[in-house]
Amino acid sequence: MSVLHTLLWFLVAIGILVVVHEFGHYLAARWAGVKVLRFSVGFGKPLFSRRLGRDQTEWTLSALPFGGYVKMLDEREGEVPADLLHRAFNRAGVWRRIGIVAAGPAANFLLAIVFYWALFVHGLPALKPVVGEPPAETPAAIAGLVAGDEIRRVNGRDTPTFQDLRLALLRAGVATEAIVLELADGRTLRLDARAMETENLEQDILRPLGIVRYEPDIAPVIGQVVAGGAASRAGFQAGDRVLSANGARVASWQDWVRLVRQHPAAPLAVEVERGGQRLVLTVVPDAVDEAGQRVGKIGAGPQIDPAVTARLMTEVRHGPVAALWQGIVKTWDMSVFTLEMLGRMVLGQVSWKNLSGPLTIADYAGQSATLGWISFVGFLALVSVSLGVLNLLPIPLLDGGHLMYYVAELLTGRPVSERTMEVGARIGMFLLLLLMSFALFNDLQRLIGG
Repeated sequence: MSVLHTLLWFLVAIGILVVVHEFGHYLAARWAGVKVLRFSVGFGKPLFSRRLGRDQTEWTLSALPFGGYVKMLDEREGEVPADLLHRAFNRAGVWRRIGIVAAGPAANFLLAIVFYWALFVHGLPALKPVVGEPPAETPAAIAGLVAGDEIRRVNGRDTPTFQDLRLALLRAGVATEAIVLELADGRTLRLDARAMETENLEQDILRPLGIVRYEPDIAPVIGQVVAGGAASRAGFQAGDRVLSANGARVASWQDWVRLVRQHPAAPLAVEVERGGQRLVLTVVPDAVDEAGQRVGKIGAGPQIDPAVTARLMTEVRHGPVAALWQGIVKTWDMSVFTLEMLGRMVLGQVSWKNLSGPLTIADYAGQSATLGWISFVGFLALVSVSLGVLNLLPIPLLDGGHLMYYVAELLTGRPVSERTMEVGARIGMFLLLLLMSFALFNDLQRLIGG
């Protein structure tokens, strides 16, 4: 995936999310009678600008695409003509100001609901929550879970897909809750869960529990060969059946993958069957860093019987009305989960290494776009929820910080002093820079670590 591809889809994602967020502020200001002077996508030097509408609002596209803003008429930022004082933001009642500020995050939550609604109406293809054979001595093995079991609920929470199962187990593990599994065959199992490793929640954090994805036995037949990969360079072709490697018999695709991963940058003498004839090919797997471990990869995929895949797949689909409710529930669940994770980071229960910045978001934007529009829309919904939650945090300079001031004004009956807001702005700037530094450092760590 090229840098240009990643950058393009990152800009598309940021553009959609920022425009929706700022448009929420814009509409609320218009409804409240406050004059909007500028609507900017991006910060810094304007690249494009045009005045439109009755108020001649300046619509601007600026050079730095990491956000945006809506500038409203305000006596604190310049002189306001006497005939427009009633349209100044600072003259608006406190409830109107609360509505204008809250409208930005609300627009992000609404966008997520619309995206999830569209996905549920269209239908989401996904893996069933079927598990493989748990490794010996893990909590899942001790509890009696076996290969082929389908987990329908975790602690009473429905898990229609494997991704839902992973999220439910993650929430329970991070919260150190007891884990109760309800299976499709009617059994109920209780996992003696051990403390979950929270250094990097992007890794396979479920494996210590013994929860692994079910993988049917697949014949060791090459289905696809990636151009320029190690398999292509060695002369592998689609349809080749792998018989052995360095003298070790290969009975399944899983055996073949295991051997390749164990030989990064080391030659493998592979016996294959092609068109009824046997021949030996030598392949040197490319060495790849994966979660801090050096493994081999050759750039080849298996030939899979579609019927086998179909038995493990499901489709989450709802009618238009039910999909709307499911979209609301999904948005609420992801919002609460995001707040839970942020809270646990602050308390030291979850590592700050899980915080992602613009480089990781850009990478995910490019990857999701490559996988298709369903993945990209799902990615946008998730980031939109995160953006809404982040902006509601009670940090000065964010929407949540302004809402904190207005709540204080409601309680005391008078606006927060300019001095207090000035000090708050400095504290907020420090906290945001600290947060951004953590996120960018983590991005670079992931980039360097592969």
